[in-house]
Amino acid sequence: MTPFAIAGVQMYVNALQSNVEGMIQRLDVLMARFPWTQMVLFSELAPYGPLDKFAQPPQNEAIDRFCEAAAKHRVWLIPGSMFLKDPDTGLILNTSVVINPEGEIIRRYSKMFPFRPYEAGIAAGTEFCVFDVPEVGRFGLSICYDMWFPETTRQLTAQGVEVLLHPVLTGTTDRDAELAIARATAAQFQCYVIDVNGLGAGGVGKSCVVDPTSMVLHQSAGQEDMFPIEVDLSMVRRQRETGMKGLGQVLKSFRDRSVDFSVYDRASGTDHYLQTLGPLEIPHQGTRAGLHVDVPAQKMQEIPTFKGHTHDSVTGYPADPLPSPTAEIATPAAEAPVPASPAAALPNPIQKSGTPPVMGKTSSG
Repeated sequence: MTPFAIAGVQMYVNALQSNVEGMIQRLDVLMARFPWTQMVLFSELAPYGPLDKFAQPPQNEAIDRFCEAAAKHRVWLIPGSMFLKDPDTGLILNTSVVINPEGEIIRRYSKMFPFRPYEAGIAAGTEFCVFDVPEVGRFGLSICYDMWFPETTRQLTAQGVEVLLHPVLTGTTDRDAELAIARATAAQFQCYVIDVNGLGAGGVGKSCVVDPTSMVLHQSAGQEDMFPIEVDLSMVRRQRETGMKGLGQVLKSFRDRSVDFSVYDRASGTDHYLQTLGPLEIPHQGTRAGLHVDVPAQKMQEIPTFKGHTHDSVTGYPADPLPSPTAEIATPAAEAPVPASPAAALPNPIQKSGTPPVMGKTSSG
């Protein structure tokens, strides 16, 4: 067994002011409550929120404070991500740092798939992030939308990654789909997935931890949450050798494949269909893009008419009365009235004042 305790912090993120102090306070609380925690992961863009106007220089005060906090608590720390602006190129990237228990930055990773077209103006990273925790195992990092592209996780797991750290900022209606992808990723690549979302401007929560069998070990709701989970990397190694639950050995099957995929060769022409999909842009109101259907002009509903008769254009009723459909049908003769009985023809008998009317006899007992 190779146990390792990883904690996710799902916290409220403010879009208009720094959240750095709040993150450090929560880290202090987490370590006071769960001192056995060895690694801590915050959500995407937690330090300064989702607005790129708050982009920071590559080395900044927040990163320095996170390094101090990691050293103080002797933990591995991934403080979500933040927009960092390159002073030379002016490019803004969505970047995470990996800080070891000595307070040293050992890796930087920039999101490869910004959520375009909504994250317009954010440059894409091109370098993968893989690092080892001594005597424990190999970890990889991807950010939010990266996981929607399984090629990113395949690249990481092909290099031996056993735990995928995945900070996200999802505040939209596709969060449930993202949770399904997290489970599928764990099963497809036989790895742990630690998926941490924020609250408020940082997302709708529902952070989760998934094991290599796609079992959800923990899922947060819509409130603040600190969730330390002890994972077992021996489980990853065992399943990669013998298959998930003794069944599919997917990494070996991919290794031993008989085909290479020409879709990844941009010069092959295999992806010609993708070129027909139009530009990557935000849909506009009433768009019918992708439907390829001409909408006919609206027509007035035709009103059925009788031959030789017209209809009023407003009411829709005939201008002239229609003939009765039974006009030429003979009306049956009326039946002779049944004569009334003599008693029924008599007027009511006159009653004396105070005398009750004559009633039929009743069985009063």
